[in-house]
Amino acid sequence: MRFSTQRETLLKPMQQVVGVVERRQTLPVLANLLVQVQGNRLTLTGTDLEVEMRAGADITGGADGSTTVPAKKWFDLLRALPDGVKVDVQIKGDKVVMHAGRSRYTLASLPADEFPTTDELEVSEKVSLPEGVLRQLMERTAFAMASQDVRYYLNGLLFDLRGSQLRCVATDGHRMAMSEASLDKPVTGDRQVIVPRKGVLELMGLFDPSEEPVALEFSSNHIRVRRGDVVFTSKLIDGRFPDYEAVIPLGADKSVLVDRDAIRNALQRAAILSNEKYRGVRLEVSPDNLRIIAHNPEQEEAFEEIEAETKASDIAIGFNVGYLLDALGALADQRIQLQLRDAQSSCLLRDASSEQTQHVVMPLRL
Repeated sequence: MRFSTQRETLLKPMQQVVGVVERRQTLPVLANLLVQVQGNRLTLTGTDLEVEMRAGADITGGADGSTTVPAKKWFDLLRALPDGVKVDVQIKGDKVVMHAGRSRYTLASLPADEFPTTDELEVSEKVSLPEGVLRQLMERTAFAMASQDVRYYLNGLLFDLRGSQLRCVATDGHRMAMSEASLDKPVTGDRQVIVPRKGVLELMGLFDPSEEPVALEFSSNHIRVRRGDVVFTSKLIDGRFPDYEAVIPLGADKSVLVDRDAIRNALQRAAILSNEKYRGVRLEVSPDNLRIIAHNPEQEEAFEEIEAETKASDIAIGFNVGYLLDALGALADQRIQLQLRDAQSSCLLRDASSEQTQHVVMPLRL
């Protein structure tokens, strides 16, 4: 195996795949990238057995072959090389040698046949939507995913395919985020799949806000995303996601319309004097007015008052301020609608002009 290319041409696909490689591995070969050369095409693959990322690039002077190279060391070397330098990579015995200008680097390698790759999927459903739309769906919901929860099915993002709609949903048991988009054509059958947290974060780092189509392929236990030269494959979490629609508060008939920047800034200031353990703030609603109050054990207090378009009165309800700020940060409109019922019920937050994205935050007893 041998190939030559510009540093930047090699660095781009490596940046796309190196993130899935874990520093601590049970198998030594999992710390490496699979390098394959066929004709004038180079393919790099990284995996942790749960998530696999494959990216390619065009090269010159290639000799077919494959091997595996330590991912972190190779990536760090490439990043440290000067812009525009030409690199030449070849196998010599059980080593990989990279020449760059007058420099030479020799890296240990492991045989390519030891590298575990995902077999071809038996695709049962395939959908397509713009890259920017899928990125937006994930950005507006992924923050609510659980992290290392014993309820393993919460440690990921739900992709809910229904007719001509795709919904992304996440919850950690204290809050829920849901966002939906329309598909070009309806799916053959409704289905739900849960993509693990690591895969979601890798995908979010991959996408740009463009109109380029992205293909999503679903099999019985994998999801595969194809975007240009990049192919992402992830195992699915085997579990039943909670009935998220049951979390959306019914009868939340008290509407509060506020300026998003005004409430975010007020909450950020109030959070400074909130209890560090519970991070609780109290919202008090009265006609055309919203008050935000925070206390802490040192008897310090923050009191904020902002204008609000509401007819509601005599509502006082506590929330974790971090959950409110996360939800507000994932909304797009300048005007935000809060829908409340009483002090014991969850709050529904959404853009004033759209119901495409909805966030539910459970109340906190203060």
